Amino acid sequence: GLIFYDTKVTVMNRVLNATVQRTADHAAPEITLDPLEIVGGEIRSSENSYFCQAARQLACVPSSQLCVKLASGGDPTYAFNIRFTGEEVHGTSGSFRHFLWQVCKELQSSSLSLLLLCPSSAVNKNKGKYILTPSPITYAEEQLFHFFGQLLGIAIRADVPLPLDLLPSFWKALVGEPLDPDVDLQEADILTYNYVKKFENINDETELEALCAEIASQHLATESPDCPNKPCCKFTYLTMTGEEVELCPRGRHIPVAWENKDVYATAIRSLRMRELQTPECMTAVRAGLGSIIPLQLLTTLTPLEMELRTCGLPYINLEFLKAHTMYQVGLMETDQHIEFFWSALEMFTQEELCKFIKFACNQERIPFTCPCKDGGPDTAHVPPYPMKIAPPDGAAG
Repeated sequence: GLIFYDTKVTVMNRVLNATVQRTADHAAPEITLDPLEIVGGEIRSSENSYFCQAARQLACVPSSQLCVKLASGGDPTYAFNIRFTGEEVHGTSGSFRHFLWQVCKELQSSSLSLLLLCPSSAVNKNKGKYILTPSPITYAEEQLFHFFGQLLGIAIRADVPLPLDLLPSFWKALVGEPLDPDVDLQEADILTYNYVKKFENINDETELEALCAEIASQHLATESPDCPNKPCCKFTYLTMTGEEVELCPRGRHIPVAWENKDVYATAIRSLRMRELQTPECMTAVRAGLGSIIPLQLLTTLTPLEMELRTCGLPYINLEFLKAHTMYQVGLMETDQHIEFFWSALEMFTQEELCKFIKFACNQERIPFTCPCKDGGPDTAHVPPYPMKIAPPDGAAG
């Protein structure tokens, strides 16, 4: 926390360029994607998604072939090239950016089960934020999590921010920072957080009885075996994926009482914290990331800095874009239509700006650090900078 972010990025970039494993004389691996598999935006089965199509084809490519130098210059080097069946694409940049954008859409949809919408978003807190799906994973799913980790590393080397909305707890676990049982639980699942707090803050047995009655009315509890009319809770709880589990051996037969209510609250909190840490999934993601970038780099980054480096900012800073724009062949910033262009963009909502960026350079987010000095043509720039505005091709009009 004592080092400026820009300084960390400079060191990180030097390390990334020093750990390049694919040299210029090696051809880039190429994968072929079939857009017809996901025609109409409806993915019929997860195997057809771009994510799974790419994971299958790259599974047999050694990860060293994906470790390229940082993207810069007019036609940057990417980890792999993409050919779309039946489509003619010029250069490698557009199709690669489109692929990353499409994959992020798939990850945050119901077609793939790697990410789960955080429970809090059901009550409008952290709406649209995701966590890793907490459940035991198969070997095939482990491979997909590994590929997801590789994609994070590939995006860092390509400097294409991924439009992923993940909770801070994901980035904490990724950089190896411990989760906060209060803050992170509240972020991810505010309903469970409030439920646990109710049990922790009870003062006497009457309140406990009233609470159990309230929960019973919401069909979460059963009657006590000793007093048939007295409702009580058992040592069970629902997981984030909606499965009822026992919080201790024979939990279904143990009623919550005044003596053990704190044990019950702690057990629920522990269940959620384990689900947020998802050690099996996170190990696979880190292994994938570590095959593309040295994991030691993560020890210098805070969770927020790791998110910035991988996903950029979710909003478009027009001033920054303006500072990295070039006007070509006799156009000037003071030309009337250029001024109209910028004032039109200033009226856009953030959502519309993201669509404009997607139209202009096939990605929704733009990196918010750029090594170029003043956007001049001679300095090393990171695509999609500088944005170029040119006159029309034809003589007329």
